[in-house]
Amino acid sequence: MARVKSSPQTRARRKKVLKQAKGYFGSKHLLFKTAKEQVMHSLNYAYRDRRTRKRDFRKLWIRRINASCRQCDISYSEFMHGLRLANIDINRKMLSEIAINDFNTFQGLVTTAKTALKK
Repeated sequence: MARVKSSPQTRARRKKVLKQAKGYFGSKHLLFKTAKEQVMHSLNYAYRDRRTRKRDFRKLWIRRINASCRQCDISYSEFMHGLRLANIDINRKMLSEIAINDFNTFQGLVTTAKTALKK
């Protein structure tokens, strides 16, 4: 049986991994074995953190809304419950943007939520 030479494919695969490892510290961007290990870890971290980012931003929005609610003498949970009762359907991202950029509008939403809670 003839001998199979796979040098071009091997070289291409190694170059691909080393290209992905560009910018890593120490031997992690120079040696194939350590670069491959680091690239695999990096890809796992990227996959994991794409999901974590969504959680982190939701937490951030809730904290911003809560801080603004406290300035208006209402808790976050009461505010959200009041908005539900008033049939106001705004997501947390937009609520946090309103709380930061247009506090008067946010206060209007708070008064709407408070009146819906009293009914």
